[in-house]
Amino acid sequence: MTMRGLIVDWGGVLTTALEPSMRRWAAADGIEFAQFQDTMRAWLGNHQGQIAAVNPVAALERGEMQVPRFEEELASRLAARSGHEVRADGLLQRMFDHFEHAPDMAGLVLRAHHAGIRTGLLSNSWGNDYPRDGWDEMFDAVVISGEVRMRKPEPDIFAHTLELLGTAASETVFVDDLRANIDAATELGLVGVHHTSYETTAAELEALFGVPLAE
Repeated sequence: MTMRGLIVDWGGVLTTALEPSMRRWAAADGIEFAQFQDTMRAWLGNHQGQIAAVNPVAALERGEMQVPRFEEELASRLAARSGHEVRADGLLQRMFDHFEHAPDMAGLVLRAHHAGIRTGLLSNSWGNDYPRDGWDEMFDAVVISGEVRMRKPEPDIFAHTLELLGTAASETVFVDDLRANIDAATELGLVGVHHTSYETTAAELEALFGVPLAE
């Protein structure tokens, strides 16, 4: 099967890796990163697969919970674990201020687009503003979870993205840094690439598409 489509995540793929970025935020805010991890596990499960019954993260990503309410929930949980106050107002903006653009991966996607590959972005949003400059030249389709009221790893959001992209699952590659999202995509017939570095992802994509994409 000839690969025709490429879907990529934003945070952790087109930006610096999630954990180092969030560790910098936690250190700047005086938060123990392990306490933040414990809170996320309580909401998402150990492997971000089985969703807890009451899960503010899922509600935020689907756009069902507004950012200020989520910030209050998260700050309250972190304060309860740490024993000291955590400022809720602007918490997520402070977090995303520590995410940096990954120009090597952005360049790879742009080269794929110029090579005639259908390209799409599929991102779970935490209410953050995306740096969309250049997206019209890079992507044929953009799907942000909070805008479509669906989230990864739900099957419907993959189906929606494929429909916009105009490619079948079997001819589409999905790149994400979270294994749970890769597993969900491959169950639907997409070809998954677990992103750990530019070099390994570029090599895998070149092999799959049969065109030079690395720089």
